[in-house]
Amino acid sequence: MKLMINHQTQYSYTAPVSSSIQYIKMMPLSNSHQQVHYWDISVPGQHQLNKDAFQNFWMTSTQRTPYHYMTIMAQGMVELNPLTTEHGLNDSLHPLLFLQPTSSTCCNDEMKNFARAYASIPTRQNLMALAQAVLERVPYISNSTSVLGTAIDAFEARQGVCQDHAHIFIAMCKYLGLPARYVSGYLYTQSAWHQASHAWAEVFIDQAWYCFDISNQLFVPNAHVYVAIGRDYWDVAPVRGVREQGGVESMNSIVQVLNCS
Repeated sequence: MKLMINHQTQYSYTAPVSSSIQYIKMMPLSNSHQQVHYWDISVPGQHQLNKDAFQNFWMTSTQRTPYHYMTIMAQGMVELNPLTTEHGLNDSLHPLLFLQPTSSTCCNDEMKNFARAYASIPTRQNLMALAQAVLERVPYISNSTSVLGTAIDAFEARQGVCQDHAHIFIAMCKYLGLPARYVSGYLYTQSAWHQASHAWAEVFIDQAWYCFDISNQLFVPNAHVYVAIGRDYWDVAPVRGVREQGGVESMNSIVQVLNCS
């Protein structure tokens, strides 16, 4: 399946921004799961491209002239390889990297008990049952949380979005002794409900990485485009930055994922 992806993020400010640096992780890599036929990012300023510790592409954009608005546009075509999706994926990253604790992926006692109730024996089937239970406990409610929230925050609030589901599941899996990581990317669906960037978890079990998309209860990445991998949201945030002045910032993001097969 070939997918055409357009991702536009616009920032506006109540006062001029005198200068800024943006750190952008919106560039998928080709791997055994997907082939990137082309990809382009349009953003003002001077650019530099590197890879981070998790082998994600990382663009730095420096803007030295004042502005009230900034638009970042990413677009390209990615082809998914269905031959790999029924099996786990592998890469060069050591699984033990993804047992490291982060402030976003910690468990409280209630979460630990919840995880043991469904996956005290951490088989893939039991983890699927845990994923279903997490969604029932924390139903998806659009715009119900912010990026600053943690796994514990969302679990206690009993509502969240895909970022929260991934954090909760990662926290529980790490508590169970399983390497687990956060994936940012895109999901193709015919529903307009998913016209946004997406996030899900991967767990290292049976010597491979397996997809656990809690929000959609998908466990095979047939329609998922991988962009970046990390320990939590902060390792893979599509855009992070610092600026001088600018007053109050507003952000609007639009994503389209179209099937071009």
